[in-house]
Amino acid sequence: MMRRWSWAWLIAVPLLALAAWGIADNARLFFATLLNGLTLAALYFLVASGFTLVFGLLRNVNLAHGSIYLIGAYVGWVVGDYTSSWFLAVAAGFLFAALLGLVLQIGVFRFMPGQDLRQTMATIALSIVAADVALWIWGGEIYQFDPPGWIIGAMPLPIVGKFPTYRLVLLATAIVIGFGLWWFLVRTRVGMMIRAGVDDRAMLSASGVDVQKLFAITFAIGAGLAGFAGVVGGTALSIAPGEDTRYLLASLVVVIVGGMGSVTGAALGAVLVGVAEQFGMAYAPTYGIMFTFVIMALVLAFRPQGILGRRT
Repeated sequence: MMRRWSWAWLIAVPLLALAAWGIADNARLFFATLLNGLTLAALYFLVASGFTLVFGLLRNVNLAHGSIYLIGAYVGWVVGDYTSSWFLAVAAGFLFAALLGLVLQIGVFRFMPGQDLRQTMATIALSIVAADVALWIWGGEIYQFDPPGWIIGAMPLPIVGKFPTYRLVLLATAIVIGFGLWWFLVRTRVGMMIRAGVDDRAMLSASGVDVQKLFAITFAIGAGLAGFAGVVGGTALSIAPGEDTRYLLASLVVVIVGGMGSVTGAALGAVLVGVAEQFGMAYAPTYGIMFTFVIMALVLAFRPQGILGRRT
C-alpha cells in the first residue's frame, strides 16, 4: 500500500507543478484544454467500458471492438438520416452493436474459451473484413450526426468562455453510464453472478446458472456500449474509415492503465489518457502522442495490473 502511494505522489507532484504553470501562463487555454480532455475522456470511457466488460471480466480478447464501434456508428447514421431522429440513431447504434456482440459470443468466443491466441487472430480477421465491408457500403466519406436542437450551441462558462453544450452533455452522459455500470456489477444479482462466473465458472455452472447465456448478455451489453459511443462520438467528432483502429487502441490503453475488469479503473484511465492527449496537442503538438505512452509505461512499470486492477 505504501509503495502504491509513493509512486502516486511521484506522478502527482510534477503534474500539479505543470498545472500551476499552465494556469499562471494562460488560464483560459489551460481550462479549455482540460474540458476538452474530459469530454474526450468521456467518449473513450464509453468505448472502453464495453471493452473492459468483455476483455477484463469475461477474458475474451475481442480486437474487433473498434469495428463494432464504427459499424454501430454507421448504422446509427443511416437510421438517423432516414428518420431525422437523433435518439432513434442512438438506439439503432446500440441495438445493432449489441446484436453483433451477441453473434460474436455465440458464434466465435463460445468455442474458444481461454484460447487467447485463437481469439486474437479470429477477431483481427473479423475486424479487417468489417472495415472492408464498411468501406464498400459507406465509402470513404466523413459523416457527422446533427445533435438535437436543445443541445446545439455553446454554454458560457467562467474563465473558459463559451464551450459546446453537446460536449458537456456527453460528459454528463458518461458519468451517468459509468455509475450505472458500477451499480449493475456491484449491487445487482446479475452483476454478482457475472463476477462469480469470472472467478469460478465451473462452480457457478454447478449452482444451476446458465453461464453461457449470462456471458452472452454481458458481451452484448459491452458491444452495445461501443455502438452507443459510435453515435455520440460521431456527433461530437465524426465517423470515417480508420476510427475503428483509433478507438480500439484507445480502449486498450485505457484498460491497461485503469486495470482490467474495473469500471472505475476504466473511468480513471480514460481521464488520464484523454487529458494527456489534449494537453499534448495544446502545449507540445510535436510530441503530444508521447504523453499517453509515458503514462502507460509508468503504470506498467509500477502497477502492471493497472491502477485499480487486481493481482491475478
